[in-house]
Amino acid sequence: MKKQTKAYLFAGAAVLCWSTVGSAFKLSLREVDYFNLLFWSVLVSLLVFVVFISLKKQWVLIKQQKTRDIFRSAFMGLLNPFLYYLILFQAYDLLLAQEALTLNYLWPVVLVLLSIPILKQRIGFLSIIAILVSFAGSFVIATGGNILDFKFTNTYGVILAVSSTIIWASFWLLNVRDKRNETVKLFMNFVFGFAFVAIYGLITKSIKLPEINGIIGVTYVGIFEMGITFFLWMSALSLSETTAKVSNLIYFAPFLSLIIVNLTIGEEIRLATIIGLVIIIGGILLQKGNKK
Repeated sequence: MKKQTKAYLFAGAAVLCWSTVGSAFKLSLREVDYFNLLFWSVLVSLLVFVVFISLKKQWVLIKQQKTRDIFRSAFMGLLNPFLYYLILFQAYDLLLAQEALTLNYLWPVVLVLLSIPILKQRIGFLSIIAILVSFAGSFVIATGGNILDFKFTNTYGVILAVSSTIIWASFWLLNVRDKRNETVKLFMNFVFGFAFVAIYGLITKSIKLPEINGIIGVTYVGIFEMGITFFLWMSALSLSETTAKVSNLIYFAPFLSLIIVNLTIGEEIRLATIIGLVIIIGGILLQKGNKK
């Protein structure tokens, strides 16, 4: 099998996994609260990383880290998984799955905006237009299509969903500067992230053992949202002839997610959601075309 074919298979598997998480979040939140979804799913994902590092015999790389690497991982773990998923799960708890998952796809737009102060990059006029287009799409989704009434379906939930994109984009921009092995970085981030989650849970006395359906939910989220999917995507990127050949596949994920949300949890997909998502993706593609 050709390397590029393998890359497409890995990328397709990652996209399929990511397409199910919107439904998985909502179904899991029926069984556990947003904090316990965070606590137990991060624990599961940490165990997944332990297995991968053991299979790849990379524990020696963990031992070779310097003090500044440890502090960097602590800060990155604070951003993701702790703050990012704490905020994202609350957003899913308050919004329809279709609203939360589509608003979350604003993160590539936020990535461009944050690259100005963090990476000292400049953006041109067409990039600004692309950003405005994507934000217009998010506005359509957040208002449920009631643009003239200017009324959000759930203001706090929308704020949380958009805030999560800022944290996610910041995490990946800072991650670019970290030249350590990707698996090692993810593992260390989740070690510290879980520590922050556990401390938060002990202080607030929020940690509870889920019932069987809840255990199934948090295990699925831990494996397919936070765990194995990262490795599938990294494998796809490393095998692909160019990043673009596989990265464009990610835009299938939100549309597949909407179909799965409709089939699994019975949400009727609103026309405003579809229109808003198309506008967001259009803005992102315009931005990518401008880069080329």
